[in-house]
Amino acid sequence: MPKHGFAAKFHCMTPAIFGIAGPQLTADEKAFFQEADPVGYILFGRNCVDGDQLRRLTDDLRSIHGRERLLVSIDQEGGRVARLRPPHWSAYPRGEAFDRLYAIAPASAIEAARVNAHAMALELAEYGITVDFHPPLDVRQAGAHDVIGDRALGSEPRQVAAIGRAILDGLAKGGVAGCIKHMPGHGRTMCDTHKEMPTVTASDEELESDLAPFRALRDAPIGMTGHLLFTQWDADNPATLSETIIELIIRQRIGFDGLLLTDDIDMEALDGTVPERSVKAHAAGCDVILNCWAKMDDQIAIASQLPALSAKGAERLESALEGTAIRDESDAKTALLAKRDALLALAGEAA
Repeated sequence: MPKHGFAAKFHCMTPAIFGIAGPQLTADEKAFFQEADPVGYILFGRNCVDGDQLRRLTDDLRSIHGRERLLVSIDQEGGRVARLRPPHWSAYPRGEAFDRLYAIAPASAIEAARVNAHAMALELAEYGITVDFHPPLDVRQAGAHDVIGDRALGSEPRQVAAIGRAILDGLAKGGVAGCIKHMPGHGRTMCDTHKEMPTVTASDEELESDLAPFRALRDAPIGMTGHLLFTQWDADNPATLSETIIELIIRQRIGFDGLLLTDDIDMEALDGTVPERSVKAHAAGCDVILNCWAKMDDQIAIASQLPALSAKGAERLESALEGTAIRDESDAKTALLAKRDALLALAGEAA
């Protein structure tokens, strides 16, 4: 049974994470979110002007639902994937920086990744953000499209898992839940899923190296699918829409039993309308649909066409948010960033 009656209390939640159009909620958004009661929200640069504004926004989201522990998410990896940037927020390095340090000092790279993620989490938590879609566990492949590229934590599965574990641990220590992505692996893509569907023809044996980091970190609280077609496993449906891949590969072979989200359901890799994709992804086994672009017509259609969050999904959601907390520890963050910078300097890297 779910703990603390969470599933019973929130049995009418829409299994979706929705975007917000601007730096503050509109009256229409407030009314819709109150009625639809989505699992959570995702923030982008358009929602983040400065610290005071951002905290008002996340406080407003919490006030809609009357619950302090709310899934408020962001893509904050560092490098080119960072929604919060200087001058109002700290700079964080791309994944490749830890990869390069690992080549000369593995233990230092792991510690640098951990303290960097801890500092990042403290900054996110200060502004009411509880989930970071980080780390990517996609194993970098030579010649692949750079949509992953320097975001990757390395090209060797054990290294990716080791650095990824440090990131998850650092985020958790700062009160933020991490998310492993993009299952079952995005490292072989030859195109950008924001624009078109990649087809991966690698054999099952070759794909084992892609699965390895996800299997090592299968106890992560949250995971995200990728919009890639793996012909070895399902020649007709990309992972996000494939019951075969979600059940046999992600749930059974990898062994992931956490909250499973889609990547942004609005990406051009997928066919059909956004609501149609959402229904298919949910039917395939994704617990929650991620819809980023705050298009009200799409959000209303998703909310009207999806069933309520399942009892199992509610249990997974509660477990994912269990260690999250809003806090303000600026002094601790400063010390962590200084330690990170000293470690990265060993490889000539900087944030």
